[in-house]
Amino acid sequence: MTGFYRDGFCQMNPDDVGTHVVCAEMTEEFLKFSKSRGNDLSTPNPEYGFPGLKPGDRWCLCALRWKEALDAEKAPPVVLESTHQYALEYVTLAELKSHAVNKKL
Repeated sequence: MTGFYRDGFCQMNPDDVGTHVVCAEMTEEFLKFSKSRGNDLSTPNPEYGFPGLKPGDRWCLCALRWKEALDAEKAPPVVLESTHQYALEYVTLAELKSHAVNKKL
């Protein structure tokens, strides 16, 4: 389960130093990019109950990591209705919408 509380929601929590508020749909390109930046999201880590992610999985990303991927043209699609509004402290709504899974929102 994704999210700070592992409840499936990208909720804002002051104790979440990573600000995991952007709900993104994983792509192979993003997973490789994230691993190259020192955050391997594809390898399972069973001692923490982390199964590892694969393309198509949805995960709450750190807002700054998503912005870094955006700047590198590697940003994964965003699930707007599951992304917390606090993400707007780091990226614009236009940036999020341009990468939305459902661009009609």
